[in-house]
Amino acid sequence: MELNFKIELLFRILSFIFGTAIGSFLNVIIWRWPRKESIITPGSRCPKCGKPIAWYDNLPILSFILLAGRCRDCREKISFRYPLIELLSGILSLVAFWCFGPTRWYLIYFAFLSGLLAASIIDLEHRLIPDEISIGGAVFAIGLSFLPGNKIPVLDSLIGALAGFLILFLVAEGYYLIARREGMGLGDAKLLAMIGAFLGFRSLPLIIFIGPLLGSVVGIFFLALSKEGRYYKIPFGPFLAVAAMIYLVIWSRNIYLPLGAFSRIMGR
Repeated sequence: MELNFKIELLFRILSFIFGTAIGSFLNVIIWRWPRKESIITPGSRCPKCGKPIAWYDNLPILSFILLAGRCRDCREKISFRYPLIELLSGILSLVAFWCFGPTRWYLIYFAFLSGLLAASIIDLEHRLIPDEISIGGAVFAIGLSFLPGNKIPVLDSLIGALAGFLILFLVAEGYYLIARREGMGLGDAKLLAMIGAFLGFRSLPLIIFIGPLLGSVVGIFFLALSKEGRYYKIPFGPFLAVAAMIYLVIWSRNIYLPLGAFSRIMGR
């Protein structure tokens, strides 16, 4: 019993370390994709002085602490966002490991959670969600549904992707016809398509319920602080992502919640 606990603890520690390493790569994606830069070359460099970052200065979280949050060469401050994303990625890796254990599904759904994290940060900063994440993720998820022993049947994945896109697309079009201005971009619809492809169409009602609910609560706070008032554009992607993460835990861990109609839709 004690040996099994130690092995499980070791796996969890390794999954967290692995997650922080992926988080370091997510930082590259988050910085470069909105700027249409390659995520392969050149290697990591200081955005201020342009000097390449040595491997020992690129250790997730640890290097930020050892360098006191500054570039070794120009001493420019390093944004706290970098270690924060690495930490969040490590936590998401732990969540995926808790949900699926040391299986291929851990890797698959950690990739899904990583995509949601990157999409959320980019949406917060640039009000856009790269197609590489949303459309690419949806295609990847549908492809996985053809594998033996898949978590989501092929038809569920296909319907989830199509329904996820159409729901928010129709909402966005309806809002534009009524208000005569854009209220929701197609990036959100594409992101929900990816979520539906990974989690199946049964996930959509709960996600569509939780996402706007979270957005409304947080949005009221930001609208009160913003000078733009009711015209302040609140990115919806992060709320969809959080809702999808919540559903993933409920679904994968088979957690029963008294959700009424949602429970019947989810097959509980």
